[in-house]
Amino acid sequence: MRKKAAAAAASFYALPDLGLGHRGRVFRRLLAEAVTLVRRGRIPSVAEVALAAEVSRATAYRYFPSRSKLVSAVIAEALAPVRRAVPQHGNPKARLHALLDRTYSRFAEYEPHMRAALQLALEHQSLEAAGLLEEEPFRRGQRTGILATTISPLKKKLSRKTYQRLLHALAVVYGIEAMVILKDICGASDRETEAVVRWMMDALVDAALRGARKTR
Repeated sequence: MRKKAAAAAASFYALPDLGLGHRGRVFRRLLAEAVTLVRRGRIPSVAEVALAAEVSRATAYRYFPSRSKLVSAVIAEALAPVRRAVPQHGNPKARLHALLDRTYSRFAEYEPHMRAALQLALEHQSLEAAGLLEEEPFRRGQRTGILATTISPLKKKLSRKTYQRLLHALAVVYGIEAMVILKDICGASDRETEAVVRWMMDALVDAALRGARKTR
């Protein structure tokens, strides 16, 4: 079940390769307008994106049949370099720091888009729980795959339970949720937010390794 959910999340975020022809140009124009509109602080409708891109609504809906697909494409566009920047060498703490070095500036640049994705996910979860959701549910789930690759050397050092617990804890601090808490509630700057996330990641890895040594 977990593997199926991960696969679904991965495919949901994949951008289609429509080439350099007319279809590809229309898709990229719609996507560019969606990125611009979301940057202004709210999730546009597909009709609004169509108007901004100067294409018909019918055409826009062929590419983005729902807000879920629209926001998924925006996030895929925003975070594509993040997926390509997952560290493959070094110890786990160094790899986590390298991940932040390569990706946190991207998070800051596309913070409005990540907030929009969080907003839509929370909205859909509430509506789905109440049986009122009338569109395709928006799902997130890329960060666990990114983090699992980054800390993969720890799989041999930790028990399965401890490894999964560490992975879940790192998922809490790596992403938009930690940024929202640190910036909106704590009043932290971008630089301090990143520093706190680094500190928390180090502390979590150290705690997991200490636990493993005690068990041995």
